[in-house]
Amino acid sequence: MRAVVVGLTMMAGPAMACIGQGEGSQTGGVQLQPGPSGFYAAFYGSPTDIYGHDVLGRARDGLTLHLRFVSYEGGCRDWVVQSGDGHVFEDTRPRITDVDSDGRPELVAVRSSLTQGAQLVVYRIDDDRLTPLAATPYIGTRHRWLAPAAWGDLDGDGAWEVAYVDRPHLAKVLRVWRLVGDELRPVASLEGVTNHAIGQPFIEGIQADCLDGVRFTLRDAARTRTLSVALRGDVLDVRDLGTGTNGHATLGDPCDA
Repeated sequence: MRAVVVGLTMMAGPAMACIGQGEGSQTGGVQLQPGPSGFYAAFYGSPTDIYGHDVLGRARDGLTLHLRFVSYEGGCRDWVVQSGDGHVFEDTRPRITDVDSDGRPELVAVRSSLTQGAQLVVYRIDDDRLTPLAATPYIGTRHRWLAPAAWGDLDGDGAWEVAYVDRPHLAKVLRVWRLVGDELRPVASLEGVTNHAIGQPFIEGIQADCLDGVRFTLRDAARTRTLSVALRGDVLDVRDLGTGTNGHATLGDPCDA
């Protein structure tokens, strides 16, 4: 783990210089994914206050989603998509993933309608632009949000899944979806969990490849215990990792379950 962190830190200099060219101000974090000839950087741009939800504290929403390939020689290639009329990207950062194992990245993003609330959208590279591949339904009400928790082949069956907490401050329900063609289909759900507190500019939790497969952490609804969660087919395996100091949950290691 330390070597990966050091490697990404060393690449951050040219990435940041490349990211700063031509797309307007950046909002939120940047995800970097290294490869043999260069690396990808995903980020949101064009900060805006038009939605006014402020669930992420002082972090601003974005109007654009960017994917940039940076070669180790310093060249850049860009893909970008607008959030769309009446929408913003209400998120901490985009997530780079490969949903079809073809070696080309896709992006997972939280997109919010000004009237219908949040949805999760998977974007793919389509020639010289990013286009939506699949999306979950909107939550249905303005100022209602979701927080991604895990993504990838979560149960080892070769299909790509994504998990998020639906309204982590209100409903507190984990929902897992599986990508089938260009459709995200519901697989499993779990009530009484969360991974975000109002005003935090980050989403909590850790995803890891454990000896028994992919596991990820959440907090219980009261935020006093840490849970390790795994998808096994269409069933969720939930294990209690206990409490941290003073009765408060810590992030924990999902593989300790």
